Amino acid sequence: MESVYTQGIWVAETLQQQTKSLEQCWLVITHLGDPKAAFLLVFPFTYFLDKRAGVAVLWIAAISEWLNLVFKWMLFGERPFWWIGESHLYVSMPPRIHQFPSTCETGPGSPSGHAMVTAAVWWVVASSLGSFLYSRTRSVLISSAPFLLYVALLVAVGTSRIFILAHFPHQVIAGCITGFILGIVLSGRVPEGRPLLFYFSFSFSLLLSALMVNVGLQQIGIDLSWSIALAKKWCSHAEWIRLDTAPFSSLTRDCGALLGLGLAEYWKPNGWSLPWAPRALSLAFSSMGLYHVNRLPLPVQPQGLFYGLFFIKFVLVPQIVMVFVPGLVHLFTRKKKQD
Repeated sequence: MESVYTQGIWVAETLQQQTKSLEQCWLVITHLGDPKAAFLLVFPFTYFLDKRAGVAVLWIAAISEWLNLVFKWMLFGERPFWWIGESHLYVSMPPRIHQFPSTCETGPGSPSGHAMVTAAVWWVVASSLGSFLYSRTRSVLISSAPFLLYVALLVAVGTSRIFILAHFPHQVIAGCITGFILGIVLSGRVPEGRPLLFYFSFSFSLLLSALMVNVGLQQIGIDLSWSIALAKKWCSHAEWIRLDTAPFSSLTRDCGALLGLGLAEYWKPNGWSLPWAPRALSLAFSSMGLYHVNRLPLPVQPQGLFYGLFFIKFVLVPQIVMVFVPGLVHLFTRKKKQD
């Protein structure tokens, strides 16, 4: 693997040198490709265009990120920003590269979670939009446009991850391929009309199975905190190490979002039926609500409290988008019509 890693460092160095003027663009793209964005940005936007597609986005985001966590525990992928120092190959001639606030993620690197979740989630958006365009125009050329944009998005997100030294190219490619397959497989298996017990059981099963994998690997002598230690050792700024990038943060996010989806469908089966103007208003208010929920500061000590509050935060996400905000918009727009 050493030759693969050295080639990856060369690619990252070339990208940083040749596209330095696009630095801010790459940083924005890497944030848009963050798995968290699938829950906070893609889900509400898609839901108010098409309810089933919105539920599919949330469902697939949670499953694909959970699988990504398990794959990372199994594959032990290095990350460029720490491998450079650990390899001792660049002592005499270090590469001309630098880190960014988004670089210092603490989980293993393979496969890329950004690429994998983006590929899975945006497949739902691209395929739904492509089907809609084809039903209206009967044009293969026009209906293929969303899929071309889908490929362009994957290339952009993958390139941004290499640029900031978060991943090697092969990790990005592996994430894109895995996410693409998951998007196709899971988009046809979206739970509809399931009881709350299903979501509760599924969320608990994901949490329990991930913990069992974690404990099992530790029992055979594998220290799963190895990547956290390396990230802290080689990150150029200690404040760039954040607990919300730790593996258990993604696990609690996924389980919380799935339980929240079940609660939302329990409180309001089939959601609120709104015309286009109230939907746009609901999207605007939901986005504002999610922005403030995401910004809520959480105590990092003790870590159990942090993960518990992080879980609750993402339980609230489907409630805000599917129940609270559209319910209030429905209430006020109905009163206005009656007046």
